[in-house]
Amino acid sequence: MFDSHRPPPPSVCALCGRTGVATTVHHLTPKEKGGTFLPTADLCAACHKTIHATFTNAELAAGLSTLEALRADERLAPYLRWIRKQPPSAVPRVKKTRAMRSRR
Repeated sequence: MFDSHRPPPPSVCALCGRTGVATTVHHLTPKEKGGTFLPTADLCAACHKTIHATFTNAELAAGLSTLEALRADERLAPYLRWIRKQPPSAVPRVKKTRAMRSRR
């Protein structure tokens, strides 16, 4: 039985593949773009934050709505190579990319 006072058990990030990490639910198609009832993926906090700091919801909906597409994207690939080498306890600071900051 699940105890609501304890955090969920560690899991595996569907994007970077690290094990023993706490995961959050990522809507592969953003909810604001119609993804409320579409597929989701369990991602570690670092990957989830990085996706939203790197891409707009329009970009995610237009062509990055699968894990394969995210892994293949040239903007995310260097990050994934790096994060896979980090221990599960690592939660790096995530900053918006320059492109995302300039879209204000």
